[in-house]
Amino acid sequence: MPEELTATAQPARSLALFRLIGYSLVGLVLFFVPFEIGGRSTILLDHAASALQLHARPLVIGLALLFMLYGAIEPWRSGSWRRSATHTAFSVLKVVGLFVGVAYLFRVGPEAIYQPGMLPFLFEKLVLSLALIVPLGALALVFLIGFGLLELVGVLMQPVMRPIWRTPGKSAIDAVASFVGSYSVGLLITDRMYQQGHYSVREAAIIATGFSTVSAPFMVIIAKTLGLMEQWNLYFWGAMLVTFSVTAVSARIYPLSRLPSESRSEAPLAPGASRLRSAWNAGVAQAASAPSLLSALRETFIDGLRMTAAILPSILAVGLLGLLAAKYTPLFDAVGLLLYPFTWLLGLTEPMEVARALSSGLAEMFLPAMLLKDADALVRFVTAIVSVSSVLFLSASIPCVLATRIPLSLRDLLVVWLQRTVLSLVFSVPLAYLAQFLGWL
Repeated sequence: MPEELTATAQPARSLALFRLIGYSLVGLVLFFVPFEIGGRSTILLDHAASALQLHARPLVIGLALLFMLYGAIEPWRSGSWRRSATHTAFSVLKVVGLFVGVAYLFRVGPEAIYQPGMLPFLFEKLVLSLALIVPLGALALVFLIGFGLLELVGVLMQPVMRPIWRTPGKSAIDAVASFVGSYSVGLLITDRMYQQGHYSVREAAIIATGFSTVSAPFMVIIAKTLGLMEQWNLYFWGAMLVTFSVTAVSARIYPLSRLPSESRSEAPLAPGASRLRSAWNAGVAQAASAPSLLSALRETFIDGLRMTAAILPSILAVGLLGLLAAKYTPLFDAVGLLLYPFTWLLGLTEPMEVARALSSGLAEMFLPAMLLKDADALVRFVTAIVSVSSVLFLSASIPCVLATRIPLSLRDLLVVWLQRTVLSLVFSVPLAYLAQFLGWL
């Protein structure tokens, strides 16, 4: 009987090993290995999206409109617009975004919005790219986060989570999933862990405001907009380093440091097992228990479609309003005054212009990239990192945080946004100078 069990267990373990190693390698290749195709070097995800935009433009436009139509209707159909004033406002903005998209295709409206850096840029470079990259990226993410790699990394990270980020070791998985996956998925995990008592209020708030930034597919869009795809790996890992460094500081200052912190104690490693062995076993166990590849792809793809539908109309509406405000009103001049001392002290060219653009990231995280797409390489690199490491923005992540059970107010979130933006500048500018000195930028 034991021999039969061993014979049965061996193929199962071999399959789990194949899934852990094989699928994780596929995910790493899809996201982090650049390939040169047609004289252009970038990751496969970007190649696929660019090819579809070039050769199937009518189809891509049709898909984008369908996404926006569903995204505009869904809050009113489900009744989610009633949850709060914020939800109501963004439900209205999604409808506005749909009409703006249709108006663009028929070129209806004032000429001011059809200038090259306005609606044409938003629709052609942002909306159409997101309509492809987010669903395709959702499929690619399955290989990266669904078959044990995150669990393996999470166990390895346990000894550093508490002393550096003031969160339990188990939050390593949540933190990396939030960063690599998407803020919506990350916040869902964080809220669930908080409600189950695994996180204290402070721990949940640190993770929600410190790690739940935009996903890797969104970062591809930022890199494309700012002309940084040739430096993709430098950008991705630099953004991850800065984001996690900023979180280590923001976790220790007001308002996050004042939140109550009482949570369950963490389970120790198995007796006699090394951390590396425990991490490997955790990865293999997840690979063994994960659903089939087709099932995981289907579930994640559907989530990607829902997210695309939710973000496209709001980004088009908020993005256009933000660009108009940046060009025709002093709104971001006023907010930018808070950032100007730092952009000036750090030696960035046109510091007030950079401060204004970065302040617009509070409205929509893509706006700084749009406003500074023609800046010098160092400013573009810093902008790309700060857009991600600031984490919070009004068009999506802040409403998502407010929708959780984590007791954070809008005032708290605005304070944290300002802190994170300043700290992101302080960390990213020296990194940019170093990269430039080494010839990487």
